Amino acid sequence: MKSLAYKVLLTSAFFSIMACSSTNRMTMGITQPAEVPIPNDVLNIGIVNRSSASEKNKVVDNIDKILSLEGLNLDKEGAQNAVTGLKYELERSNRFDAVKVIENQKDIEKGLSIFPSEISWEIVDRICKENDVDVLFSLEFYDTDTAVDYELITVKIPNNLGIDANVPGHRIKLNTAIKNGWRIYDPSNRTIIDEFVSNDRIFSSGEGINPAKALEAVIGRKEAVLSVSSKLGANYALFTRPEKIRIARDYFIKGSNNLEVADRRAKAGDWDGAADLWNTDLNNAKSKVAGRAYYNMAISNEINGNLNKAIEYASKAYTDYENKDALRYVNMLKRRVVNQQELNRQLAK
Repeated sequence: MKSLAYKVLLTSAFFSIMACSSTNRMTMGITQPAEVPIPNDVLNIGIVNRSSASEKNKVVDNIDKILSLEGLNLDKEGAQNAVTGLKYELERSNRFDAVKVIENQKDIEKGLSIFPSEISWEIVDRICKENDVDVLFSLEFYDTDTAVDYELITVKIPNNLGIDANVPGHRIKLNTAIKNGWRIYDPSNRTIIDEFVSNDRIFSSGEGINPAKALEAVIGRKEAVLSVSSKLGANYALFTRPEKIRIARDYFIKGSNNLEVADRRAKAGDWDGAADLWNTDLNNAKSKVAGRAYYNMAISNEINGNLNKAIEYASKAYTDYENKDALRYVNMLKRRVVNQQELNRQLAK
């Protein structure tokens, strides 16, 4: 009973706090500029894979494959899946005329698990001209590394009588790290547009009456590695396009009858109707209420995309009415203006 009474008290206190809150929260959708903007005049994309081990690293690579129980072709197939995932997402954006995977470039130095030196601009120029592409995406390295944890355990297997018997067994745990790195070469400007490294991990385990049986239980690891590799490539492509996100804003709902009625209008989706009441309270005799009205009018203008006007209202809420929340909001709006300018530049044709 005491525990129940305590829970009731906490619940009552929570709703009491919510009821006394002077603000309400809303969310709105906005579009952020691409993290990795591709120049607007780029129409054709080339992709090269230089991730396989170079000759000088081949001995190290082979030892690593044995120690980590990797299949002979796991790194090769994983890298191919990363390239395929990248190509698929770049094509899906419908921004580029062509996305080409360029193979058999023997004069590109290969790398293993770390960024190799940049491809020379002479080679980048040649590849782009020969394949009629404007920008070159390069999978600079790709590597899987598996840590093995092995232990003796007791496993249950049915005997001839159908009764489970405890027998000595083996458990194998595999922790596979997938590492890959990308560069984007822009030959017309002689610049590296982006350099990026991503990592992921796959955990798998299995057990059996002998090590071979235990290893059979984790045989799906290869499929998991290939699937994750495709996603890593696709995710990198997503960095090149604008992203739609949702942001949260708090607006004032208490202090005057207008603020309270406007809150109900806002909850019903009538933001213009709410703004009419907020606008009326701009001249409220109470400084605190007027400051809240100016703050809310900034919210209204942000909803309608009038960011500069929103900054004007929020600034006045802070400077003239000492609304402390408004200064933080002004800075948020200024960041949005910069992001919007960058987005407009990226979308300009």
